[in-house]
Amino acid sequence: MAPRDLSRPRHPPSSAAAVLAESVDDAAFATTLAKGLVVLEAFKAGSTLLGNMELSTLTGIPRPTVARLTHTLAELGYLRYDAERAKYRVGARALRIAHPLLAGMQFRQMARPMMQELALSVRGTVSIGLLDATSMIYVETARSGDVGPHAPDIGMPIPVVMTAMGRAAAATLPPADSERLERIIAAEDGELWSAFRDKYRAGIAQCKSRGFATCWGEYMASIHAVAAPLFHAGESRQSFSINCGIPAFRLQPGQLEAEIGPRIAALADSIRAIVGQAELAPPRKARKITSGRA
Repeated sequence: MAPRDLSRPRHPPSSAAAVLAESVDDAAFATTLAKGLVVLEAFKAGSTLLGNMELSTLTGIPRPTVARLTHTLAELGYLRYDAERAKYRVGARALRIAHPLLAGMQFRQMARPMMQELALSVRGTVSIGLLDATSMIYVETARSGDVGPHAPDIGMPIPVVMTAMGRAAAATLPPADSERLERIIAAEDGELWSAFRDKYRAGIAQCKSRGFATCWGEYMASIHAVAAPLFHAGESRQSFSINCGIPAFRLQPGQLEAEIGPRIAALADSIRAIVGQAELAPPRKARKITSGRA
């Protein structure tokens, strides 16, 4: 297989494991490096301390290979060995990888005071997310005190198809990219796509007509959310959106759409104006906001 033309855009891979499986015939593909990244991606919230056998089970990589990979990653500082438990956890050096990416998003610091003001006002969370394959990755977040069971944090992934944040980010995509994303979501999990396809597409339509998408507990039953598109920008054409999640018991009937939705859309407008991205906002028709659930 010939090496991929790097000048041609490609939808980001959903995981290192998926790319590894697709690249067995690619002579230019560094398989050992990919396996090391597969091991790193196995560490997630709730799975922060893993042994070689557990990593082998999670990744499908033989245990002897996993042992060499974890030893190497620990020597480099990307993993840390817990001798008492004979297991590994992610090392501090892994944070260095994220810093250049986050440092290139300077609008986060400019947006954060406004995000914090809204979060305190509605007693919820306000976060910016970046589209990454079929997930949204939190890149900035602000919260009030008690926000319930879902406490967003930088680097945390959530699914595109089930969330207001994901639907709002998808609304920034050019048509060809939007269609490609739908095909990838359907291919990765046909059952999930069938269950949420209509709400996903309705959310994108909401963004274009009303400036925000709603999510009535589809991702987490106790949290209702709205999200607005930010922009599809940068050399890699990254897609960002901003959301506001509120514990359902704090919301009055109709408040999410009549009050919180317009406020998150206005906040998105303010952020675009600050960073000079107003021309990249998706078109939005003027339309009266109603309190019914669309």
